[in-house]
Amino acid sequence: MSNILLKCEEVTKRFGGLLALDSVSFSIKENEIIGLIGPNGAGKTTLINCLAGVYKLTIGKVYFNGKEITNFKPHQCCKMGIARTFQIPRTFRRLSPVENVMVGVLAGRSGITKINEARMDAEKWLDVVGLLHRKDINTENFTLQERKLLDLARALATRPKLLLIDEVLAGLNPSETPKIIETIRRLQGELNMTIIWVEHIVKAIMENCDRIIVLNFGKKLAEGQPKEIAKDEKVIEAYLGESVYE
Repeated sequence: MSNILLKCEEVTKRFGGLLALDSVSFSIKENEIIGLIGPNGAGKTTLINCLAGVYKLTIGKVYFNGKEITNFKPHQCCKMGIARTFQIPRTFRRLSPVENVMVGVLAGRSGITKINEARMDAEKWLDVVGLLHRKDINTENFTLQERKLLDLARALATRPKLLLIDEVLAGLNPSETPKIIETIRRLQGELNMTIIWVEHIVKAIMENCDRIIVLNFGKKLAEGQPKEIAKDEKVIEAYLGESVYE
């Protein structure tokens, strides 16, 4: 299947005696938005870290764009076209917003090496997330929403084929979430980007993802379309409880 962008086979990660991921297998097609949900400690961020090269697998294989990338380092994953955001934004506080995004431009797949060109490209990505008007201010004055958008812009600046989003809505109030959700939807529609989105706000995942993968105790508990996951008794018992979104 030529349109498979990412394939994970029996992905397993141990930390000493702790089995954080247990034989997780799945495939993702190009231009899909995949929701990754599950209880705290289910292994969601661990899986993101394995795909981004932060952690080495204990067992298993990862294929990306037709090539095996098992245990590639983070910079290698970036050059292949995998970028990620963080639940707690890791911006460079001593750099301006545009300089933060320039780091992504220069480290990614753009091929840009000149500073002036990198700045122009960074401004483009700041515009995509709605922060161009804030490009030169001190990031210490940014709200949490703005820091999350800046983190997203820096990831986009690497020119990813696959974007890994880790709880971008965490800590935001209800009035702040629509802008970020709308931005994520535009990434798929306008840039044909493939996205894996980890989130605890189930309503956002149900309404905006093509498919959902559910982890529990490091295992894949379920996989399917949102309506299927919302009615899955195993998922309701392990995670959704009585608050099933339909």
